[in-house]
Amino acid sequence: MPRRLQPRGAGTKGPPAASAAASEAASRPHPSGDPAASARPLLRWDEVPDDFVECFILSGYRRLPCTAQECLASVLKPTNETLNFWTHFIPLLLFLSKFCRLFFLSGRDVPFHHPWLLPLWCYASGVLLTFAMSCTAHVFSCLSLRLRAAFFYLDYASISYYGFGSTVAYYYYLLPGLSLLDARVMTPYVQQRLGWHVDCTRLIAAYRALVLPVAFVLAVACTVACCKSRTDWCSYPFALRTFVFIMPLSMACPIMLESWLFDLRGENPTLFVHFYRRYFWLVVAAFFNVSKIPERIHPGLFDIIGHSHQLFHIFTFLSIYDQVYYVEEGLRQFLKAPPAAPTFSGTVGYMLLLVLCLGLVIKKFLNNSEFCSKNL
Repeated sequence: MPRRLQPRGAGTKGPPAASAAASEAASRPHPSGDPAASARPLLRWDEVPDDFVECFILSGYRRLPCTAQECLASVLKPTNETLNFWTHFIPLLLFLSKFCRLFFLSGRDVPFHHPWLLPLWCYASGVLLTFAMSCTAHVFSCLSLRLRAAFFYLDYASISYYGFGSTVAYYYYLLPGLSLLDARVMTPYVQQRLGWHVDCTRLIAAYRALVLPVAFVLAVACTVACCKSRTDWCSYPFALRTFVFIMPLSMACPIMLESWLFDLRGENPTLFVHFYRRYFWLVVAAFFNVSKIPERIHPGLFDIIGHSHQLFHIFTFLSIYDQVYYVEEGLRQFLKAPPAAPTFSGTVGYMLLLVLCLGLVIKKFLNNSEFCSKNL
């Protein structure tokens, strides 16, 4: 996922003339077939416009603007974006292979178009889209200012889309198996532990009815917040985005509560182990995304290999890998005794409506010059 550009990472200000010259050079088109242009070396932070400078990254910048062909060619060159691309492109291929096996080569009696697999389609589309959009944004972020903004916004939207797709998979494959959401278990449990004579049936039914609508609203709100974080009003954009990206994870709270109130480790060890390991990877990923370590400690040393965003990509991949594992296990349990067949409107219909809403959000921000000209 691309990062918002902040003031100079090294704590120094570049010469105004050099910055202005770089800005002017970036605004001039160049012939795509110019061999001299293609052979230019990579640039330092004071040779590119301020809008393109990354915190504590001093070198390895591609010249601006690049053509699409030059952007694609740069993934095989040592730039400060190269490993940002590969650390999500390789996982994209791995997950694409994984989902192809699940849908088409698993050997189950359930065909790929069966309604029981609709939540898995939603989840798979979210995982693949967020990796694909991240790769696209990192490769083509130096085409132009407006396209740079568009790719960043689409990247944020894809993460929200993935978060909602995860909730859809949880809702059908994981939550029905929790004792926490079984009124026949919770009603006597509450009476025994708290002494309250409460029928939990209505409360649990209300929760089930609200899970997807609340997750939907949260996905749209998170995209709006991330897009707004690219403006001058936001002093800590990386912290804000990390918090916003974590918010949809709250939809998995019932699983955590299940492990506290009941013996989840004994009843479903696969879910227990992979669920908590996933959240460990997410905590590590959030640490690197916010702290900007190690490049903060030694600016310039990790420009090409080893900077925080590459580490952030690696640990987010590990977290999703664990999530895929326990979602697949939840699907197996679901297929043994499906409580109810998922509906098209309650799965794919929701996802299509979310795409429409996120598209409107992105269009609004791109049409607003305030959001396309500041800190992109």
